[in-house]
Amino acid sequence: MALSRALSFYRSFSTVPSQSLRVCIVGSGPAGFYTADKILKAHEGAEVDIVDRLPTPFGLVRSGVAPDHPETKVVTNQFSRVAQNGHCSFIGNVSLGSSISLAELRELYDAVVLSYGAESDQALGIPGEELAGIYAAREFVWWYNGHPDCRNLAPDLKSSDTAVIIGQGNVALDVARILLRPTAELATTDISCHALAALGESSIRKVYLVGRRGPAQAAFTAKELREVLRIKDLSIEIRQEDLSKTPADEEELKNNRIKRRIHELLSKAATPATSICSPGQKELHFVFFRKPDRFLESDCRNGYIAGLRMERTILKEDVGSGKQIAVGTGLFAEMECGLVLKSVGYKSIPVDGLPFDHHKGVVPNVQGRVLSEAYGDAQVEKGLYVCGWLKRGPTGIIATNLYCAEETQVASISEDVLRGAVTSRSGLSKPGREGLLQLLDSRNVKVVTFGGWEKIDNEEKRRGSLKNKPREKLTTWQDLLEVATK
Repeated sequence: MALSRALSFYRSFSTVPSQSLRVCIVGSGPAGFYTADKILKAHEGAEVDIVDRLPTPFGLVRSGVAPDHPETKVVTNQFSRVAQNGHCSFIGNVSLGSSISLAELRELYDAVVLSYGAESDQALGIPGEELAGIYAAREFVWWYNGHPDCRNLAPDLKSSDTAVIIGQGNVALDVARILLRPTAELATTDISCHALAALGESSIRKVYLVGRRGPAQAAFTAKELREVLRIKDLSIEIRQEDLSKTPADEEELKNNRIKRRIHELLSKAATPATSICSPGQKELHFVFFRKPDRFLESDCRNGYIAGLRMERTILKEDVGSGKQIAVGTGLFAEMECGLVLKSVGYKSIPVDGLPFDHHKGVVPNVQGRVLSEAYGDAQVEKGLYVCGWLKRGPTGIIATNLYCAEETQVASISEDVLRGAVTSRSGLSKPGREGLLQLLDSRNVKVVTFGGWEKIDNEEKRRGSLKNKPREKLTTWQDLLEVATK
């Protein structure tokens, strides 16, 4: 009944003469903004609305990029210019699935592009994963970056001197760097004040980066590795036998210059076995050829993490892919720790009415056109597109989304517009922004415009200037909405 009433609401706009393409993009991260930019340039007079569940735009640039990487955040200047285009609107504090449904958006717009990324995490699926003190790396990143959903995470950094990070990608290195870098250096970044205070009182001085495979297969980049290796007075610990290369490793490295460079950096950084850490010196341990088997509960703190049992692995060639994969050897060892951060992959979340491939964690699509189902005789869903991590999985850097947006917009949306597969055959325009705003108003949704975001931006910069920081982020929903709507 609710949907039928909403459909009647939309049809009240159906007498408006056809004027332009009306597109709604769900998700205001890099994929969303790059797509909006491409559409505005390709379709004169197009009206593009970027919807986001947060009151703040820019997605992972604001919530995912490390605070000590300000150069990566400069891209928000480009995104701001897109949002300030007279044919583009940012509509924040609107949640797909609760504020409005996908079916309703499709009725309102000629085309809907989903680019809301991945806001959940892959599970390890091992015993003890529910223990307190175990977090997804995404949650920890959101915590120190001031995301309102993780404002109250409050990880315990005092009860133990040891943290374990499971995974060896760039996010894992980011997290390790934040735990180990001197807080005096972080104090001049846009790190959230609650995280800076907690890190200033942290007892963590040993961080273990655990990976199933070896140095030749590490997933982080040379740039990220160099940055963590430059931390002052940090001891780098790597077992010398783990750095040995097999003929298969040699072959793998021969064909990949970046991987060769990473292996060289690790080999040079390893602290000689004869050296001894000075008292209080922080340590970063690269632990290769280990996979977590189970988490161990504390004997004195019921329900809390106390350690990790790991299984030794060896590499074997996977016949299907030709890659070396890790397999268990049946040899186990235990390690004590008080904090575990799982950096084993992000996961996208489906919404009602959206086809979803749960195995791959993506929306089934062909060049960004959403398919009606993941397998079998799937049909293209008219006017529904996907971009970014939701399209290809959580891989790549920010710029990867530019190429992804080009494919979705240029190869698919533009082509569909030219052959009349997007706009209404009746020649009448869909309600678009006007219909969306009226519907949200009827549901008492407090929309945050780009002007509202600029109020947040100015207030954060004002607070930051008092502390010699680029900004002091507002980190609660209440504060964000209060500033945005005043």
